[in-house]
Amino acid sequence: MGLKTLLGCAAGIAFTFAATALAEPPGAPAPRDRLRYIVQQECLPHWLNDHDPGPCVSVSATGEPSVGFAVLADRKGGAHFLLIPTQTIRGIESPEARAPGALNYFDAAWASRDVLARAVGRSVPRTAVGLAVNQVHARSQDQLHIHISCLRAEVAEALRLQADAIGPDWKTIELAGWPYAAMRIMGERPGLANPFRLLAAYLQGTDKSMEDFTLLLSGMRFREGPGFVLLAGDAVPGAELLLDSTCAIVPRGTN
Repeated sequence: MGLKTLLGCAAGIAFTFAATALAEPPGAPAPRDRLRYIVQQECLPHWLNDHDPGPCVSVSATGEPSVGFAVLADRKGGAHFLLIPTQTIRGIESPEARAPGALNYFDAAWASRDVLARAVGRSVPRTAVGLAVNQVHARSQDQLHIHISCLRAEVAEALRLQADAIGPDWKTIELAGWPYAAMRIMGERPGLANPFRLLAAYLQGTDKSMEDFTLLLSGMRFREGPGFVLLAGDAVPGAELLLDSTCAIVPRGTN
Protein backbone atom coordinates (compact mmCIF):
# COMPACT_ATOMS: atom_id res chain seq x y z
CA MET A 1 0.00 0.00 0.00
CA GLY A 2 1.43 3.39 -1.03
CA LEU A 3 1.82 6.23 1.45
CA LYS A 4 -0.91 8.27 -0.27
CA THR A 5 -3.39 5.40 0.11
CA LEU A 6 -2.26 4.80 3.67
CA LEU A 7 -2.76 8.45 4.59
CA GLY A 8 -6.14 8.55 2.90
CA CYS A 9 -7.31 5.52 4.88
CA ALA A 10 -5.85 6.87 8.12
CA ALA A 11 -7.34 10.34 7.79
CA GLY A 12 -10.87 9.49 8.83
CA ILE A 13 -9.70 7.21 11.64
CA ALA A 14 -7.14 9.68 13.01
CA PHE A 15 -9.43 12.68 13.10
CA THR A 16 -12.43 10.73 14.40
CA PHE A 17 -10.24 9.37 17.17
CA ALA A 18 -8.77 12.78 17.92
CA ALA A 19 -12.22 14.27 18.29
CA THR A 20 -13.07 11.81 21.06
CA ALA A 21 -9.64 11.38 22.64
CA LEU A 22 -9.86 14.47 24.83
CA ALA A 23 -12.19 13.38 27.61
CA GLU A 24 -14.55 16.09 28.84
CA PRO A 25 -14.81 16.53 32.64
CA PRO A 26 -18.02 17.76 34.28
CA GLY A 27 -18.54 21.47 33.71
CA ALA A 28 -15.93 21.70 30.96
CA PRO A 29 -16.67 23.52 27.71
CA ALA A 30 -17.51 21.89 24.39
CA PRO A 31 -15.13 19.18 23.14
CA ARG A 32 -13.64 21.42 20.44
CA ASP A 33 -12.60 23.87 23.17
CA ARG A 34 -10.91 21.27 25.34
CA LEU A 35 -7.27 22.17 24.59
CA ARG A 36 -7.84 25.82 25.42
CA TYR A 37 -9.53 24.77 28.66
CA ILE A 38 -6.69 22.47 29.69
CA VAL A 39 -4.02 25.13 29.11
CA GLN A 40 -5.84 28.20 30.44
CA GLN A 41 -7.75 26.62 33.31
CA GLU A 42 -5.34 23.92 34.44
CA CYS A 43 -1.73 24.10 33.23
CA LEU A 44 -1.24 27.88 33.36
CA PRO A 45 -2.79 28.41 36.84
CA HIS A 46 -0.88 25.42 38.22
CA TRP A 47 2.36 26.85 36.85
CA LEU A 48 1.78 30.40 38.09
CA ASN A 49 0.64 29.27 41.54
CA ASP A 50 2.83 26.23 42.23
CA HIS A 51 5.40 26.02 39.40
CA ASP A 52 3.77 22.72 38.50
CA PRO A 53 2.74 22.61 34.82
CA GLY A 54 0.48 19.56 35.20
CA PRO A 55 -1.29 18.15 33.33
CA CYS A 56 1.02 19.74 30.74
CA VAL A 57 4.66 18.73 30.34
CA SER A 58 5.81 22.35 30.54
CA VAL A 59 4.55 25.92 30.54
CA SER A 60 6.43 28.98 29.33
CA ALA A 61 4.83 32.25 30.40
CA THR A 62 7.10 35.24 30.86
CA GLY A 63 5.87 38.74 31.59
CA GLU A 64 2.18 38.83 30.68
CA PRO A 65 0.84 35.33 31.56
CA SER A 66 -1.46 35.30 28.53
CA VAL A 67 1.55 35.45 26.19
CA GLY A 68 3.30 32.10 26.26
CA PHE A 69 2.79 28.45 25.43
CA ALA A 70 2.39 25.03 26.97
CA VAL A 71 3.52 21.61 25.80
CA LEU A 72 1.03 18.81 26.33
CA ALA A 73 1.37 15.09 25.61
CA ASP A 74 -1.10 14.04 22.93
CA ARG A 75 -3.78 11.70 24.26
CA LYS A 76 -3.01 9.22 21.49
CA GLY A 77 0.29 8.51 23.25
CA GLY A 78 3.77 7.77 22.00
CA ALA A 79 6.25 10.45 20.99
CA HIS A 80 3.56 12.94 20.06
CA PHE A 81 3.17 16.30 21.77
CA LEU A 82 1.23 19.50 21.22
CA LEU A 83 2.50 23.04 21.61
CA ILE A 84 -0.45 25.26 22.54
CA PRO A 85 -0.48 29.05 23.03
CA THR A 86 -1.61 30.22 26.45
CA GLN A 87 -3.68 32.94 24.80
CA THR A 88 -6.81 32.17 22.85
CA ILE A 89 -5.87 31.65 19.18
CA ARG A 90 -8.34 29.69 17.12
CA GLY A 91 -6.05 28.12 14.53
CA ILE A 92 -3.95 28.51 11.39
CA GLU A 93 -6.38 31.12 10.08
CA SER A 94 -6.03 33.43 13.12
CA PRO A 95 -4.35 36.82 12.49
CA GLU A 96 -2.93 36.69 16.03
CA ALA A 97 -0.55 33.89 14.99
CA ARG A 98 1.09 36.09 12.35
CA ALA A 99 0.65 39.59 13.78
CA PRO A 100 3.69 41.87 14.24
CA GLY A 101 5.39 40.97 17.49
CA ALA A 102 3.59 37.63 17.78
CA LEU A 103 5.52 34.69 19.16
CA ASN A 104 6.83 32.35 16.50
CA TYR A 105 5.09 29.25 17.83
CA PHE A 106 6.91 27.03 15.34
CA ASP A 107 10.23 28.26 16.73
CA ALA A 108 8.96 27.52 20.25
CA ALA A 109 7.85 24.04 19.15
CA TRP A 110 11.25 23.35 17.62
CA ALA A 111 12.98 24.44 20.83
CA SER A 112 10.69 22.03 22.73
CA ARG A 113 11.49 18.98 20.60
CA ASP A 114 13.62 17.36 23.33
CA VAL A 115 10.36 15.89 24.65
CA LEU A 116 10.62 13.39 21.81
CA ALA A 117 13.98 12.06 22.98
CA ARG A 118 12.63 11.64 26.49
CA ALA A 119 9.59 9.79 25.16
CA VAL A 120 11.52 7.29 23.02
CA GLY A 121 14.61 7.00 25.22
CA ARG A 122 17.10 7.93 22.53
CA SER A 123 18.22 11.05 20.71
CA VAL A 124 16.13 12.22 17.76
CA PRO A 125 18.11 13.94 14.97
CA ARG A 126 16.79 17.15 13.46
CA THR A 127 16.07 15.37 10.16
CA ALA A 128 13.60 13.09 11.95
CA VAL A 129 11.50 15.87 13.51
CA GLY A 130 8.29 17.26 12.04
CA LEU A 131 6.02 20.06 13.27
CA ALA A 132 2.50 20.12 11.86
CA VAL A 133 -0.63 22.27 11.94
CA ASN A 134 -3.84 20.96 10.40
CA GLN A 135 -6.32 22.93 8.33
CA VAL A 136 -9.76 23.81 9.71
CA HIS A 137 -11.64 20.85 8.24
CA ALA A 138 -9.02 18.35 9.47
CA ARG A 139 -8.74 19.43 13.08
CA SER A 140 -10.77 18.46 16.13
CA GLN A 141 -9.85 21.46 18.31
CA ASP A 142 -10.43 25.19 17.85
CA GLN A 143 -7.36 26.27 19.80
CA LEU A 144 -4.12 26.57 17.83
CA HIS A 145 -1.82 23.61 18.43
CA ILE A 146 1.34 22.45 16.71
CA HIS A 147 1.96 18.71 16.58
CA ILE A 148 5.52 17.77 17.57
CA SER A 149 6.57 14.28 16.53
CA CYS A 150 8.85 12.27 14.26
CA LEU A 151 8.43 12.18 10.51
CA ARG A 152 7.27 9.05 8.80
CA ALA A 153 10.37 7.41 7.34
CA GLU A 154 8.95 7.61 3.80
CA VAL A 155 8.32 11.33 4.19
CA ALA A 156 11.82 12.04 5.50
CA GLU A 157 13.36 10.09 2.63
CA ALA A 158 11.25 11.86 0.02
CA LEU A 159 12.28 15.25 1.42
CA ARG A 160 15.93 14.20 1.49
CA LEU A 161 15.81 13.23 -2.17
CA GLN A 162 14.24 16.57 -3.16
CA ALA A 163 16.26 18.76 -0.81
CA ASP A 164 18.59 20.23 -3.45
CA ALA A 165 15.63 21.28 -5.60
CA ILE A 166 13.90 23.18 -2.79
CA GLY A 167 15.04 26.78 -2.51
CA PRO A 168 14.10 29.97 -0.65
CA ASP A 169 11.11 30.60 -2.93
CA TRP A 170 7.95 28.53 -2.95
CA LYS A 171 7.76 25.76 -5.55
CA THR A 172 5.43 22.82 -6.03
CA ILE A 173 6.69 19.35 -5.17
CA GLU A 174 5.01 15.99 -4.82
CA LEU A 175 5.08 14.19 -1.49
CA ALA A 176 3.24 10.96 -0.76
CA GLY A 177 1.38 11.46 -4.02
CA TRP A 178 0.06 14.89 -3.02
CA PRO A 179 1.08 18.36 -4.28
CA TYR A 180 2.66 20.69 -1.73
CA ALA A 181 4.15 24.14 -2.00
CA ALA A 182 7.64 23.89 -0.49
CA MET A 183 10.34 26.33 0.51
CA ARG A 184 13.70 26.22 2.29
CA ILE A 185 14.51 28.01 5.55
CA MET A 186 18.14 28.06 6.62
CA GLY A 187 19.37 28.09 10.22
CA GLU A 188 19.55 25.99 13.37
CA ARG A 189 16.12 27.33 14.41
CA PRO A 190 13.25 28.94 12.50
CA GLY A 191 13.94 32.16 14.42
CA LEU A 192 12.15 35.05 12.74
CA ALA A 193 10.89 32.88 9.87
CA ASN A 194 7.28 32.54 11.05
CA PRO A 195 5.54 29.89 8.88
CA PHE A 196 2.15 31.55 9.40
CA ARG A 197 3.47 34.81 7.96
CA LEU A 198 5.25 33.00 5.14
CA LEU A 199 2.03 31.24 4.17
CA ALA A 200 0.02 34.48 4.37
CA ALA A 201 2.54 36.19 2.07
CA TYR A 202 2.38 33.25 -0.35
CA LEU A 203 -1.41 33.51 -0.54
CA GLN A 204 -1.50 37.28 -0.90
CA GLY A 205 -3.24 38.29 -4.11
CA THR A 206 -4.91 34.88 -4.54
CA ASP A 207 -8.45 33.76 -3.76
CA LYS A 208 -7.17 31.07 -1.38
CA SER A 209 -7.73 31.12 2.38
CA MET A 210 -5.35 30.33 5.25
CA GLU A 211 -7.96 28.11 6.90
CA ASP A 212 -7.83 25.64 4.01
CA PHE A 213 -4.09 25.02 4.37
CA THR A 214 -2.05 22.62 6.45
CA LEU A 215 1.62 23.24 7.30
CA LEU A 216 4.56 20.97 8.00
CA LEU A 217 7.98 22.20 9.12
CA SER A 218 10.64 19.51 8.77
CA GLY A 219 14.16 19.66 10.14
CA MET A 220 16.78 19.25 7.40
CA ARG A 221 20.50 19.22 6.76
CA PHE A 222 21.31 20.77 3.40
CA ARG A 223 24.69 20.85 1.70
CA GLU A 224 24.91 24.46 2.87
CA GLY A 225 24.12 23.65 6.50
CA PRO A 226 21.18 23.04 8.85
CA GLY A 227 17.73 24.28 8.01
CA PHE A 228 14.12 23.35 7.38
CA VAL A 229 11.65 22.56 4.64
CA LEU A 230 8.27 24.24 5.02
CA LEU A 231 5.38 22.51 3.25
CA ALA A 232 1.93 24.00 2.66
CA GLY A 233 -1.01 22.26 1.04
CA ASP A 234 -4.73 22.82 0.57
CA ALA A 235 -5.60 19.71 -1.47
CA VAL A 236 -3.95 17.28 0.93
CA PRO A 237 -4.75 15.49 4.22
CA GLY A 238 -3.76 17.23 7.44
CA ALA A 239 0.02 17.29 7.83
CA GLU A 240 -0.33 15.52 11.18
CA LEU A 241 -0.66 12.34 9.11
CA LEU A 242 2.91 12.79 7.86
CA LEU A 243 4.09 12.18 11.43
CA ASP A 244 4.85 8.93 13.25
CA SER A 245 4.51 8.83 17.03
CA THR A 246 6.51 5.56 17.23
CA CYS A 247 9.60 7.37 15.88
CA ALA A 248 10.43 4.29 13.84
CA ILE A 249 12.77 6.47 11.78
CA VAL A 250 15.15 6.67 14.75
CA PRO A 251 17.07 3.38 15.09
CA ARG A 252 17.24 1.83 18.53
CA GLY A 253 20.63 2.27 20.13
CA THR A 254 20.98 5.83 18.77
CA ASN A 255 22.82 8.02 21.28
